[in-house]
Amino acid sequence: MGIRPGALRGAALAGLLLGLLSQAAAAGGCRADRVDLRGDFGTASFATELALSPEDQARGLMFRESMPSMAGMLFVYDREQPVAFWMRNTLIPLDMIFVDESGTVTKVHAEAVPGDETPIPSGDPARAVLEINGGMAERLGIEAGDELRSPVMPQDAAAWPCADASQ
Repeated sequence: MGIRPGALRGAALAGLLLGLLSQAAAAGGCRADRVDLRGDFGTASFATELALSPEDQARGLMFRESMPSMAGMLFVYDREQPVAFWMRNTLIPLDMIFVDESGTVTKVHAEAVPGDETPIPSGDPARAVLEINGGMAERLGIEAGDELRSPVMPQDAAAWPCADASQ
């Protein structure tokens, strides 16, 4: 049984990406499987799954019956753009936190209704969207103007970069 050359390239690229993310995490406390938010409320950290590919983004959190309280999914786009989400096949209420290129929260849509196919637009162009359990943003006090950091977000424009010593 042989190994396909394409499989080796894919594995090498995945290894390189994980290595870069590990370096970014080691440099400033960021981890690829976590998202940190800070604002007037203080700070919060969410265990996150990443939705980077169009397939992952299309599936999102569909068909999940529950999610741990401090967990979520981070959708990251290759550039800022207007985005809209819906709740088709989503079984749990979600808060959607839209962020710009710098990681600054531009909009919080609270308590998106499970199964509702009404589009939920970003308003301003978004670079990423964090989905968390419905009502969590209000409980924590997350609002527009707060800052999100993650090693998968652009660090050169980050309002709160991973290498920030004031973590």
